[in-house]
Amino acid sequence: MGLINFFFNGESRRNMRRMEKMAAQVEALEPKYAAMTDAELRAQTDVLKGRLAQGETLDDILYDAFAVVREAAWRVLKLKHYHVQIIGGICLHQGRIAEMKTGEGKTLVATLPAYLNALTGKGVHIVTVNDYLARRDAEWMGKVHRFLGLTVGVVVPGMDDAAKQEAYKCDITYATNNELGFDYLRDNLKSDIRRMVQRDLEFAIVDEVDSILIDEARTPLIISGKGDKSSELYERVDRFVRTLEGGFDEDGSMGESDTKGKKKKDADEAAEEEAESKYGDYDDIAKGAKYGDWDYVIDRKNRTVQITEKGAAKAERFFNIENLGDIDNADLNHHIQQALKAHKLFHRDEDYIVNDGEVIIVDEFTGRLMI
Repeated sequence: MGLINFFFNGESRRNMRRMEKMAAQVEALEPKYAAMTDAELRAQTDVLKGRLAQGETLDDILYDAFAVVREAAWRVLKLKHYHVQIIGGICLHQGRIAEMKTGEGKTLVATLPAYLNALTGKGVHIVTVNDYLARRDAEWMGKVHRFLGLTVGVVVPGMDDAAKQEAYKCDITYATNNELGFDYLRDNLKSDIRRMVQRDLEFAIVDEVDSILIDEARTPLIISGKGDKSSELYERVDRFVRTLEGGFDEDGSMGESDTKGKKKKDADEAAEEEAESKYGDYDDIAKGAKYGDWDYVIDRKNRTVQITEKGAAKAERFFNIENLGDIDNADLNHHIQQALKAHKLFHRDEDYIVNDGEVIIVDEFTGRLMI
């Protein structure tokens, strides 16, 4: 293909031939729409919506919809979708992944399936990796959609709920993955449906899908509502966790004072080497902890902390309970695990900052504050 690579199932060759024929049919419609006036071309949006209302499917109107967008992009931006870009648009509409290099027009490609799916009136989300791209693409490609009578919105940090509601009501909405995710979580904390900012999720196009759905998926989106627990439990758990000893970053002779001034990664690697010299490879480290040397084990690769049997026994004595693993102690166990993660995996001014007494997480991929 030269410009674009596609990822399919076992029928990839047949799919490619089928999409090439579909793209050729779209191109064949160029003279029809090029002959229309701007008003006539804009009116095709209502024509296509009418066909859907009469029972036709999105696949039925795909050829005309793509040809309309192609002509509109030429008139508004002086950009015309190439044959391979039309194939890319078909690929995205079908829920597949299309890999394109920088400069090969993926932003333009997205206008094809975005317009087609927006004709249902159920909304389309175009997901970008940062606020700048969301604003830029909404302004740039939004000109094409607005020319055709569709509404375009953008969701960025700092907007109030009223502004977000208006943006999500648009036919096409540009937003980052974090904003979409956190708005979804915040909506699920609201008791009044009228205060929710998003409507039902229907169709999304994800830019840099490998980064968003694979790389950044390692960092969970976490949000909390108002708790009903007393701060006393948090304080007691915090005091308890500070008494524990374990690896990697505090095992044996490797204490925090030994790594002062070093980068977090260097400290972790040095501690891991120290631990491996004691127990061997990582698989044996957990075994060593299980046999009583540590109160907790840090898995640096997976960013997890696990309390050991020795640590659990300490917790039972500290909190005067019989078995930390009992269902009645699930809440306490959860608080201990979370406190361990906070102390051992998160580093101030690297993973989070404290601003006016408020803890703000730092996005590890963008370096931005997750406000």
